[in-house]
Amino acid sequence: MTKRASDVSVSPPRRRSKYTVAPLVLIAANVVLFALFFLWPAVIGLVYSFTNYTGVGAFQFVGLDNYSNLFGDSAFYDAMTRTLLYTVLFVPLNFVFSLLIANVVVSKHAKGVSVARIFFFIPWLLSPIVVGVLWRWLFGENFGLVNYLIEKVGGSAVPWQSNADLSLLVVVVAASWAWTGFSMLLFIAAIKNVPTSYYEAAALDGAGPWRQFVSITLPSIAPTSFIVILLNTIHAMKEYPLFASLNNGGPGTSNNLFVQYIYQTGFDRGQIGYASAASFVLMLILMAVAIIQLMVNRRVENR
Repeated sequence: MTKRASDVSVSPPRRRSKYTVAPLVLIAANVVLFALFFLWPAVIGLVYSFTNYTGVGAFQFVGLDNYSNLFGDSAFYDAMTRTLLYTVLFVPLNFVFSLLIANVVVSKHAKGVSVARIFFFIPWLLSPIVVGVLWRWLFGENFGLVNYLIEKVGGSAVPWQSNADLSLLVVVVAASWAWTGFSMLLFIAAIKNVPTSYYEAAALDGAGPWRQFVSITLPSIAPTSFIVILLNTIHAMKEYPLFASLNNGGPGTSNNLFVQYIYQTGFDRGQIGYASAASFVLMLILMAVAIIQLMVNRRVENR
């Protein structure tokens, strides 16, 4: 039996909900911004890395010459070595310092928690340029407050700026001081999410505060610890404004980090193509660091 045309129901055309259109509009705006401020400059930089562009006028393609010259440049290896040393010193110091403060702040015996949070978080709100100027006033060799106090008690002025290792150490401590607030907030949120029943059970079994910290707190905040280490590592590998304002990578060029090497090559010497090649090497290194840390974190979580 065949159906009559009047028996066949025709469903009305579906109208696109505003709740479907709104996310698409928001995503489109982000995609435009991403393409305008990240993708397009990245493509231009990649093209420049294969040219002899100086920043003005025309340029010629030179193939892989910039990359081959880069790996034969001793200044490139010096900057990379100093950057790795700075990262190795900064990341553990910031991790330990921020985790220690977070544990003290969330303790039920702590007093003035709100004031402490604000006190440790304010440095993170400051510009790296301001942080560098503040610490230069503290550790300047001829006018610094620290040397002034040392000489007042009969000591000798310490070469905070003319000694390369001391100069780097001052920047490491200043950076750790400035970034403690951000890492501390992440740790506070993670520690507060640990069930208190874990600590109560451990206390009944006779576990002390240190044992509870090692056996309960650290494993429970492992994902947050991973994020803190990853963000701090990437930040340290790209550090520049703090060095520029505190000691300008000195004494001399002994503390020139990788980003400062890129800046000086590109803008001071007018070798934009060469600096673009160095920038892409840095990007590949950061991507490798992030992938390795993600693989290690996934392996730890799957145990």
